Amino acid sequence: MTKMTRRQFIGQTALAAGALNATSLIDEGAAAGRVAPMMVSTWRHGKPANEAALEVLRTGGSPLDAVEQGIWVTEADARESSVGIGGIPNADGAVQLDACIMEGPGHGAGSVAALEDILHPISVARRVMEQTPHVMLVGDGARKFALEQGFEQVELLTEERRRAWLAWSEQNAREKAENPRFSHDTVALLVLGANGDLAGGCSTSGWGYKLPGRVGDSPIIGSGLYVDNEVGAAGATGTGENVMRYCGSFMVVEYMRQGLHPRDACIETIRRIASKDPLGFNLDIHFIALDKRGRQGAAGCSTRFDYSVTTETSSEVLQGAGTELLQRTVP
Repeated sequence: MTKMTRRQFIGQTALAAGALNATSLIDEGAAAGRVAPMMVSTWRHGKPANEAALEVLRTGGSPLDAVEQGIWVTEADARESSVGIGGIPNADGAVQLDACIMEGPGHGAGSVAALEDILHPISVARRVMEQTPHVMLVGDGARKFALEQGFEQVELLTEERRRAWLAWSEQNAREKAENPRFSHDTVALLVLGANGDLAGGCSTSGWGYKLPGRVGDSPIIGSGLYVDNEVGAAGATGTGENVMRYCGSFMVVEYMRQGLHPRDACIETIRRIASKDPLGFNLDIHFIALDKRGRQGAAGCSTRFDYSVTTETSSEVLQGAGTELLQRTVP
């Protein structure tokens, strides 16, 4: 019989304890019967989305309805340069949108990528989920489907963004396109309904001045978003390429399944990715998470990662765990 090392023993004990905690988490959520509604979203601009989602729940809508209509708020806000109308265009001057939506019951999912001329990609993603046998539609196919479904054609490039694009195009295009400072501010929204059901969505115009056709993590199920109705949900924001290579949101949910608190699940996911990636903690990735019991948390590779949390009694912007904590807790 092979002798077990102390490290192996601790690791296996932690996993066993995590499995017990995850089972307890599920049982407690079911036993509670009614869980107070909760909305968790990325960044400060998620707060109005949260509050709109709460109103949907108050009027009898489902968590999926709440996700969709909450994200509408951000998609329709031309002041937000990385979501919906007014989003920073790609290198050719076209605004291309990505979005996905996922429900806990039934594990349904739908997404669209590189979608042009449609204001609410989150709704097109829902139609893909509900009206087709597919999960993802992209480019011209996604646009054609949206128009066939009755969505209105909208000019997404605002005059302000057009002028900025013209200024950008007069500079060193290659240097700008490779600069990740335009990659932030995706909106990811997670909703826990009063009956304990979960849903989530993610929407973005992606990396500013990206190569035409570029798709990040936001519309990829398991990368930008993942929902498991027995455990919890997670969403991502930041540089999508650094999330999608590791199925980041799926990993967060799996850590919660092992029993980790949502914030710790976000931390451990970033630590694990950083341990494998040449960029280390300079990844520009951030996660939010919400579990079945209504616990929430967030962490990101920056000194400050703001995220928004809304319940029946409060709506506020909180600060997730930042790089300093992530690095301090590395074994």
